[in-house]
Amino acid sequence: MERQSSFDLFDEQQKYIKGTLLSTIFFNEENLYTVARIRVIETNEAYNEKEIVIIGTLPPMQQEERYVFFGVFKEHPKYGKQYDVKQFRKDMPQTREGMIHYLSGDLFHGIGKKTAEAIVDHVGDNALSAILENPEVLNGVPHLNEEKAKTVYDVLVEHQGLEQVMVALNPFGIGPQLSIKIYQTYKEEALHVVQNNPYQLIYDVEGIGFQRADEIGRGLGLAYHHPDRLKAGCLYLLQEKGAEAGHVFMSTEQLLAAAKQLLAGGDEPLTDSDLFREIEALREEGHVMMEEDRLYVPSLYFSEQGLAQSIVGLAGQDQFREQFGQAEFLKALGQLEERLNIEYAPTQREAIETALSSPIMVLTGGPGTGKTTVIQGIVELFSELHGVSLDPKKYKKDEPFPVLLVAPTGRAAKRMTESTGIPASTIHRLLGWKGGAGFDHSTENPLEGSLLIIDEMSMVDIWLAHALFRALPGSIQVVIVGDEDQLPSVGPGQVLRDIIDSKVIPVVELQDIYRQAEGSSIIELAHAMKKGTVPQDLLQKKSDRSFFTCYPQQVLDVVNQVCANAVQKGFRARDIQVLAPMYKGSAGIDALNESLQTLFNPASPQKRELAVPQGIFRTGDKVLQLVNQPEDGVYNGDMGEIVAIIYSKENVDKEDQLVVAFDEIEVLYPRSSFHHITHAYCCSIHKSQGSEFPIVIMPVVKSYYRMLRRNLLYTGITRSKEFLILCGDEQAFRMAVDHSEAAIRHTALKEKLVQFMENVSSMNS
Repeated sequence: MERQSSFDLFDEQQKYIKGTLLSTIFFNEENLYTVARIRVIETNEAYNEKEIVIIGTLPPMQQEERYVFFGVFKEHPKYGKQYDVKQFRKDMPQTREGMIHYLSGDLFHGIGKKTAEAIVDHVGDNALSAILENPEVLNGVPHLNEEKAKTVYDVLVEHQGLEQVMVALNPFGIGPQLSIKIYQTYKEEALHVVQNNPYQLIYDVEGIGFQRADEIGRGLGLAYHHPDRLKAGCLYLLQEKGAEAGHVFMSTEQLLAAAKQLLAGGDEPLTDSDLFREIEALREEGHVMMEEDRLYVPSLYFSEQGLAQSIVGLAGQDQFREQFGQAEFLKALGQLEERLNIEYAPTQREAIETALSSPIMVLTGGPGTGKTTVIQGIVELFSELHGVSLDPKKYKKDEPFPVLLVAPTGRAAKRMTESTGIPASTIHRLLGWKGGAGFDHSTENPLEGSLLIIDEMSMVDIWLAHALFRALPGSIQVVIVGDEDQLPSVGPGQVLRDIIDSKVIPVVELQDIYRQAEGSSIIELAHAMKKGTVPQDLLQKKSDRSFFTCYPQQVLDVVNQVCANAVQKGFRARDIQVLAPMYKGSAGIDALNESLQTLFNPASPQKRELAVPQGIFRTGDKVLQLVNQPEDGVYNGDMGEIVAIIYSKENVDKEDQLVVAFDEIEVLYPRSSFHHITHAYCCSIHKSQGSEFPIVIMPVVKSYYRMLRRNLLYTGITRSKEFLILCGDEQAFRMAVDHSEAAIRHTALKEKLVQFMENVSSMNS
C-alpha cells in the first residue's frame, strides 16, 4: 500500500491556524494534554492577532517546525481566548528552498546543506512526500550513503508517522494515548496495519478490543466474513466474554453459537465450516489451545494445567506426615489452650492437626464456625512444634520469616494480622507484582517460607492461584481457607470449589457455631441460607438485625434514615457499608452513593471539591480503589478517604490532584487517574468480599432480579460484624435464597486434579 502523506489527510476548506511554536506553557506526558503559545503565520479564521494560545491533545512540538491546527475558539474565564485544537498536522515545506532548509536542520544529523540540495534535486518536487511513500527514491543521490539515506527516511517517518496515525484513527474515536501505543508497536507500518488488518491490533496492542477493531474494519469496508474478522471475533468471545462469565474455557459448540450471533451480517449466513476454519487457524497461530472439545486462550489453559500440577505435586510430599507424634501434638495443643484460655472443639482440633501433618489441606466453613480461631491455633502450634519464633524483629533483613499469611485483598490481610499478631499481605504484594511485567517470584525465583496460609480463597481466580502456587517451594506446607458458599472470584474459575470437589487433598469443614458466635441472629440467618431456608422471624426486629419492608422507590429514603440514625449514635461513614448488587436504577449503587454523599459529607465552604464524570469528589469522601496499583501499594477493593484536593493552579504539574489516605499510606491521584477510584458509601457485594464492617445495610428488591442469587446475598450478609439492616421486599429475599443455582462456570480444574493424582498414584504403585 502507498503511504499516505500527512498533508492529504485534511480538508483545506476547514477553519485552521498555521503557525510555529513560541513556548509550551503546559504539557502532560501521560495524556499529551498541551497548552502552548503559537506565532500565527496564516489563518482563514476571523482572527487578526499575531499570537494565540492553543489547547488540546498534541505530541511534543518542535520550535523549528510549522503546524496547521484545526479547531474552534473558546473563551476561558481567566485566560481569555484560546484555540481548542481537534486535529492537526505538520506543515511540511513544499518549495525547493524550504525542503533544503528542513533537511539540513537539526533533526537530520549528518545531512548538510549540500547533501540536502542533492536530495531535493535528485528526488524532485514534493521530495518529502516522495521519500515517505517510497524510501528507494533516495537510491543514487550523490554523497548519500545507505546509512544516511536510512536516517533521512527514519526521521521523516518518526516525525510524520505519529501524526498520521492519530489523524487516521481520530474518526474511529481512538484517542492520542491508544494512537501512541499503536505507533510504538508498529512504527512506520502503523498506518498500513490499521488500514489493511485492523483486527491485528487486538493481538498486539493492549486496550484495543474486538468492538473497537471491528468499528475500524467496518469503516474501512472489510467484508463481514473476512477471515481476520472471524478470527478476531472468536478470540474476543474466548478472552472477553468467556472471562466475564467466569469461564476458563468454552466448548466448541458454545463458541460457534456465540460467534454466529456476534459476527452475523452480510448476504450469506455464517456456517460452522467458516468458523471451524478460522478457529483452526487461531490454534495453529498459538492464539487458542484445544483440549478435547474445550477451547482455551493460552494463559487460562496453562494456568489451569499448571495449578493442578502444582497442587498434586505439593500433595505428594511425605515429609510432613510424621514430623511429630500424637502425644507431642496433644501436649502442645493442651498448653496452647491453657495459655489462650480456650478449648478447641473436636473438628477444630482435627483441622489444626491435619494442617500441621499434611503438605496441603483445605479449611472451610461458614461465619462463626471458628476459622479464624483455627488459623491462630495452626500458627501458634507450628511455632511451638518447630521451635521457630513468630517475632519478626528476631529475623535479619534477608532472613525469611517462616510463616506466610496472604489474602486477596488488603482488608482481609489486615484481619489476618490482627487475629494472629504476625504480618500478612495481599497475594500480589507477596509475589512482587510488577503490573504488565508479571511477578518477581515464580518458578525461577520461588518464595521462602515453611508454612503458607491463604485466606478468602473463594475470591482467588485461576490466574492468581497459578501465579501463587508456581512460586512455592516444594518444602512448604499450605493451608487453604475459605467459604465455598460465597461468591466465586470476579476473574475466571472457581478454584476453591473445584479443589474441594476434587477430594484430592484433605478438607476439614467447620459446621458448628461456637460460643463467640452464639446469639448472633446474623450468623443464624447466614447458616439458614446455606441450607436454602429462611428463618420465620426474618421480619422481626433483633438486637443485631432488622428488616424494613419498602418499595424500590422508597429504598433511598429508608437507607438514608438508617444511616442518619447510625450517625446520631456515633458511627462514622467508615463503620457503615451499604451494599447493592447493581449500579443502575433507583435502588442502584450510583443513586445510593449520590444520596449518601450528601448525608455523610455535605458540601461546605471549608471543603474542597472537584467535578468528575463520577459526580463530585470532595475532601472527606469515602472512596473505593477500582484497579491494582502495585507501585503505590493499593489494590482493587481497598477503601480510603480523600484527605486533600490540590487544584491545578497550585502545583507545578498544572493538573488537579487528589490525595487518598488508605490504612497506612497516602496515594496521589492526578486527574488522569481519577477513574481508578469511585465513591464507596455504597459498593457492590462483589467489591466487599474480603472485608467486614460494623454495620451492613443491604437493599433487596425485585428490580435486582438478574442478580438475586443465594451466594450473592449470603456474601453480603456475612460482611456484617455487629449490625445487619435489610430493606426492601421480603419476597425478593426469599426468591434469592431459593435461587441456589449459581451461574455455571466452565472449568476443568477438578477433572485435572483427579486425573493428575491418579497418574501419580499409578506411577507409585
